[in-house]
Amino acid sequence: MSELVTSQLINNVLHIDFHREDKKNALTSEMYNTLSSILKNAKSDDDVNVVLFKGSDGCFCAGNDIADFLQQPVLEEGSPVLKFLHELSNFDKPMVAAVSGPAVGIGTTLLLHCDLVYATEQTYFSLPFVDLGLCPEAGSSYLLPRQLGYVQAAELLLLAEPFDAPKAKQLGIINDVVSIENYYDIAQSKAEKLAKKPAHALRVSRQLLRSNSGLVSKAIEREARSFSELLNSDEAKAIFKKFLEKNS
Repeated sequence: MSELVTSQLINNVLHIDFHREDKKNALTSEMYNTLSSILKNAKSDDDVNVVLFKGSDGCFCAGNDIADFLQQPVLEEGSPVLKFLHELSNFDKPMVAAVSGPAVGIGTTLLLHCDLVYATEQTYFSLPFVDLGLCPEAGSSYLLPRQLGYVQAAELLLLAEPFDAPKAKQLGIINDVVSIENYYDIAQSKAEKLAKKPAHALRVSRQLLRSNSGLVSKAIEREARSFSELLNSDEAKAIFKKFLEKNS
């Protein structure tokens, strides 16, 4: 288990926190393994009614750690990333997120699997897959068109331009833009309000709302195949080489 991801149960809400502030909470394979284990255990734990995700105050998640990313079979069968994405898409209890600062790549697509999302004015979202020579992941090629409509989804995924919290609220990706001083308290309050409701009714209602989970899983698999092919392309290799040289 990674110390860079921790979990704590409070009032039937499982708090999942990222603790890699020096790297803007960029996720490594070890962190993905920890997240998978936490969600797997939470799914069968009757004391867990709701999950609450939180990064640090200055950053939610800057996506994948590029150096680690290039050393792993990223979205191949049995990889830490793919295992986590399936645990996430098949999780059947409500999930809430408190977001501030950058939410890049998986930092944004993770939120599409959440039920309530609260972000600060300091938050910006980014889906840079095409610019990296890659394709969408985490079921976002299915979830975004379904949630936003095709043209809005195409704008986000194909142009790959960052967008702010007010735009995210307008699109329906987040519930509200809240103050950075109390954004976590607000998200926690909403999570605890959910956790106090009849647990079985809450769980069934959530499952009905997300009755397309099988289609999401299929989208994740389709994306994974394309993602792996693109990652091995000369185009993507050149982009990542340039990125690493710039940041070395």
